[in-house]
Amino acid sequence: MAEVNVWAWWQNALEGNFGPIHDGDPQQGYYRTRFKDKPWEPVAIWFEDGKWHAMRGERQVDASDIWTWCCRNPISYEAYNKAIEGAGWDDEPEAPAIGHNLPTDPFEALTVEFAAEREQAEAFLKKPITTQAEADRAAIWSKRLSTIAKKATDLHKVEKQPHLDAGRSVDDKWRALKDEPDAISKKLKRHMDAFLQEEARKERERQAAARAEADRIQREADAARVAAEQAAAKNDNNAASDAAAEAERLAQQAAQAEREAQARNASAGRTGAKVSLRTFVFAEVTDFDALLMALKDRAEIKEVVEMLANRAARSGVELAGMAIRSEQRAA
Repeated sequence: MAEVNVWAWWQNALEGNFGPIHDGDPQQGYYRTRFKDKPWEPVAIWFEDGKWHAMRGERQVDASDIWTWCCRNPISYEAYNKAIEGAGWDDEPEAPAIGHNLPTDPFEALTVEFAAEREQAEAFLKKPITTQAEADRAAIWSKRLSTIAKKATDLHKVEKQPHLDAGRSVDDKWRALKDEPDAISKKLKRHMDAFLQEEARKERERQAAARAEADRIQREADAARVAAEQAAAKNDNNAASDAAAEAERLAQQAAQAEREAQARNASAGRTGAKVSLRTFVFAEVTDFDALLMALKDRAEIKEVVEMLANRAARSGVELAGMAIRSEQRAA
């Protein structure tokens, strides 16, 4: 009779050809398995003395129990020996040498863990990836680092949550006393708009009339000054004196009229609680397309357009002025 090759299933699996897999039906060979987010552990399964045997790392385990957990991860005998000797796996980064005496503070412990991973990863990044094993290591490193980031996010949330809750409680306590008085204050100001605008209109009319009167008096003062100069030229001292006095009186009157012609802003209230009209400048869009063209080179507009274009591309909608492109990236 031909001798049965008890290693056949495992040898075929190493080539990617997996035979039937049944619970409780282990196949002799070398494999690996791991708990979630834990390092790989080597597994050896063999039949001897009429029964199945299995080792998971340095621990003896039940072959039937471990089988379905490791069967899809066959490894070579050389890889098994290397792992058993503590030399790790070719397709997995070495575990960082941080020992077991990590700080008890979660932040400090995670900082130490990240520092160890970063040192190795940055050294790895200095050379291009040229083998499948190196690509596998990069993928696992990426996962380990993203796990650290996830832990940091979760720990940050836990530590910050009491502060957020306390902050929201304080916000809730004061919100009504902040928002409602402010809203009524603004309503009162809007309630004064029409009155103050009418007062401003009256003020403009008064100012125009005062300006006209000031100009009239100034012309009379100028005429009186010319009369005084002409009388003095004729040596008519009495007439010159009278004309000079009239010119001085009109000049003072003109100065007073000039002060009256100054603008007075319409206001209400008293010092410390005074409300007056102020000019607020805003844009009224009269031609959206023309305005958009005028603003098209602004960085803010480009960011918004790119965001909307990416959203359209992901939905499969190709708009005018864009093309849908794709590229493959490690994810």
